[in-house]
Amino acid sequence: MPDLILGIAAYYHDSAAALIVDGVPVAAAQEERFSRIRHDSAFPAKAIRYCLDEAGATLDDVSAIAYYEDPQLKWRRVLTTFAGAAPNGFPSFRDTLPEWLKWKRRTTDVVRDELAALGLGRVPELHVRRHHESHAASAFYPSPYESAAVLCIDGVGEWATTTLWHGRGTRLDAVSEIRFPHSLGLLYSAFTYFCGFKVDSGEYKLMGLAPYGKPRYAQLIREKLIDIKPDGSFRLNMEYFEYLRGQVMTGRGFEQLFGGPRRRPEGQLTEREFDLAASVQQVTEEVVLLLAKHARKVTGESKLVMAGGVALNCVSNGKVINAGIFDEVWVQPAAGDAGGALGAALAVASDRGARRSHLGNGTDGMSGSLLGPEFSDEEIAAYLDGENIPYTRLTPEELARQTAVELAQGKIVGWFQGRMEFGPRALGARSIIGDPRDPVMQSAMNLKIKFRESFRPFAPSVLAEDAKEYFDLHQESPYMLVVTGVSPAQRLETDQSADVSGLDLLKVQRSTIPAVTHVDHSARVQTVTPERNAPYHRLLTQFKEQTGCPVLVNTSFNVRGEPIVASPAEAYACFMRTNIDRLAVGNFLLRKEDQPVWQEETDWRDEIPLD
Repeated sequence: MPDLILGIAAYYHDSAAALIVDGVPVAAAQEERFSRIRHDSAFPAKAIRYCLDEAGATLDDVSAIAYYEDPQLKWRRVLTTFAGAAPNGFPSFRDTLPEWLKWKRRTTDVVRDELAALGLGRVPELHVRRHHESHAASAFYPSPYESAAVLCIDGVGEWATTTLWHGRGTRLDAVSEIRFPHSLGLLYSAFTYFCGFKVDSGEYKLMGLAPYGKPRYAQLIREKLIDIKPDGSFRLNMEYFEYLRGQVMTGRGFEQLFGGPRRRPEGQLTEREFDLAASVQQVTEEVVLLLAKHARKVTGESKLVMAGGVALNCVSNGKVINAGIFDEVWVQPAAGDAGGALGAALAVASDRGARRSHLGNGTDGMSGSLLGPEFSDEEIAAYLDGENIPYTRLTPEELARQTAVELAQGKIVGWFQGRMEFGPRALGARSIIGDPRDPVMQSAMNLKIKFRESFRPFAPSVLAEDAKEYFDLHQESPYMLVVTGVSPAQRLETDQSADVSGLDLLKVQRSTIPAVTHVDHSARVQTVTPERNAPYHRLLTQFKEQTGCPVLVNTSFNVRGEPIVASPAEAYACFMRTNIDRLAVGNFLLRKEDQPVWQEETDWRDEIPLD
């Protein structure tokens, strides 16, 4: 009989479930995609149901449950932290203690109860894995390498904030760790908070903001906030941080150090925020590079794999690759806490003797990270016909050709195909796409479709075989987790960036693909192959035939503050609420001008909180 392991991550942020069959990931999804609550932390009941349905299984068929962190160890860290911060931390302790006493200490019992309440069969034995072990397992076991150094960096798990592991075959051995409160992830989150963005969701905004500024605070950060050692280990100066004493990240010390109070959320961005972002980004890259060099030295490995929230910092990933410290680098596409569900299940599966069967195929074991639900043409047609929605049904080849023609004419397309992505990136299954050659596409998509801040960059998808013609890319980047430079051959000599600053940099056309070229000539690249995503590769191929350009703008199929769409109905609603011109859902192509008038009883923007 096949050996099924169900992994669960819950109760902090980005709850998720993953199902492993004989060591192979067959299904994984974040709860937010079903509940429609961004970064949903609730028990992932809907994600669990999906995973089991995908395998045609019930809990009776599952050998074991894997939970992604150790609640008892985390409770001891919480108690120790409050004791160390006394008496200043008492208000936070008073507000937090009841929840821990009521149920958080016994999270595993709660998980068992919730599983039983699903009515899907008996609850199997539950195995607890430590938070960073789950990250490490999610990175190493599906990676394409027989052996590798494994680097995990995040905010905090139980105690660990940064860990180094050595993966060999089916073994994963801990090498070293840095412990709370000293955390590179929390340092970055402190600046996210201080610059007016949401912690645990706005860090990617800070990363996107960094190229607009100058790192004039970087040395001050090194002198006052973080003591960095040559091996990449570090200590934070806790006098300047509030997360030990309260429920905010920064306080008066930060304000005095950086010349005034934090930016209010949604307030005007100033040169200070640009420069703060550039500064903490530079320091983060410095630490990650030192940690990578130390990992190479200690393990002797030529391959590196990464996970943890800081591994979603695509800019620092690109710096590690470009530095040539390792021959190859692979980052888990669900590097954050959602990926912990996958990692915990993989760790338990390995303990039970699972093999890494994908290693002989020359690729990773993530199936392109397309591990979520899909909808057949019959299901899609039933929805469209049931709602009297006009459409044209095409063959896959004709759909790609017609969509490419529309894109070449400046149309913006909602692209809903196959299985949904697992992780935060849209990879051409639930994407909004456009023509990267259009100099107004970036602002149009930000302001009229995503309804988000104008400074935020968009990513390019490129045919893998043409990637080096357009980008300074040293290896494949299938999961959009590497930032690198746009090729000099594509840059324009008329670039006048030196004469402008701040958000005025957006007005400068820098390359032949301006919609995906950031203000520092960088791009967060996704390389596309037919093996990982055949429909998307087919579309890119057709767009190249139409235009000579093998690149498309790719952003997630959602609006600001909303999870990525997961169903045809959600895709249609997003299509109608925004200025998307065409919707390609399965083999059906919908034109905006053919649709009936869209009416809702309430303003949907009031129902979606800003991220």
